[in-house]
Amino acid sequence: MQLHLEGVSKLVGAETHIHPLDLTLQPGKINVLLGQTRAGKTTLMRLMAGLDRPSQGRVLADGVDVTGVSVRRRKLAMVYQQFVNYPSFTVFENIASPLRLAGGLSDAEIRARVGAIAEKLHIAHLLDRLPGALSGGQQQRTAMARAMVKNAPLLLLDEPLVNLDYKLREELRAELKELFTGGQTTVVYATTEPQEALLLGGHTAVLDEGRLLQFAPTLEVFHHPATRRVAQVFSDPPMNLFPATVRGEAREVHLASDLALPLAGHLARLPAGGYTLGIRPSHLRLAPNTPDDVALHCEVELAEISGSDSYLHARHGGSDWVAQLPGVRELVPGSTVQLYIDPREVFAFDADGRLAGSPERNPA
Repeated sequence: MQLHLEGVSKLVGAETHIHPLDLTLQPGKINVLLGQTRAGKTTLMRLMAGLDRPSQGRVLADGVDVTGVSVRRRKLAMVYQQFVNYPSFTVFENIASPLRLAGGLSDAEIRARVGAIAEKLHIAHLLDRLPGALSGGQQQRTAMARAMVKNAPLLLLDEPLVNLDYKLREELRAELKELFTGGQTTVVYATTEPQEALLLGGHTAVLDEGRLLQFAPTLEVFHHPATRRVAQVFSDPPMNLFPATVRGEAREVHLASDLALPLAGHLARLPAGGYTLGIRPSHLRLAPNTPDDVALHCEVELAEISGSDSYLHARHGGSDWVAQLPGVRELVPGSTVQLYIDPREVFAFDADGRLAGSPERNPA
């Protein structure tokens, strides 16, 4: 299905939940809605599903205006953050319920459809159990199987993994990408996590306070964010952002009185003026990456260990920096540390917040 939102907006009382936007989903592909809490992801999904009606604009499905068509008459399925299963139904009957409701299929066909989707989601051995006997991950797989068994042309997934533990989320993310790649279903997947968008691939729409900031292939949005705000949303931890100045023929961009980066590579095209430079936390290192790296002398404020990474919060002059360092690092608050910046990995945004320069995808 090709779903197109044309001039769609949503007002709730005096509040604007969705500002006017145009969005055409990629048919048969994964379309990620990425944004922080209250960015408008769920509201936009409800408009796509027909659960709510837009305050203005139209929703078109394969060129047909379905703006006033109720969700019951639309060909779609939806999975929410909270997995919802019928507690008195077995896993089999939970998954089969939309097929029985739709009618037109024999018991043998229903068994075949349920068995096939249960195999894909690794719950075929659970078909005779009740939801109360399942783990959280198994219950969410059941809810997803019930939505997917319909083979609906549009599948809406509203942060379906947010309530699962880290390990289960990682497992299901990889499985979902495999399940939907190469299929006919148009998938819309809402998430607050940039890493989840990268793992799923496809196309990503970045939302912020009800505004659509950018929609493009996911890697393009990540590597070439259209604005400073897109870069902030599509970075976890948030991108380090600092005011900077390019001064005439100096061939340097100055972040502070004692810190300057060579104006080379993708930065060489910047005309004189004021900018905001962006450096992803994962691009700050404890050792130089190239001979052109610039050293940043910092005081350690806090060091956190998360999984296989350490997150260093440091201060240089009057600026706070965050570095994402691989491995477990024992860094004592109050001690000094030297971080290194590779100028080839720096983003530049102009005075209006628009992208003025982004790193090459694979710098030599």
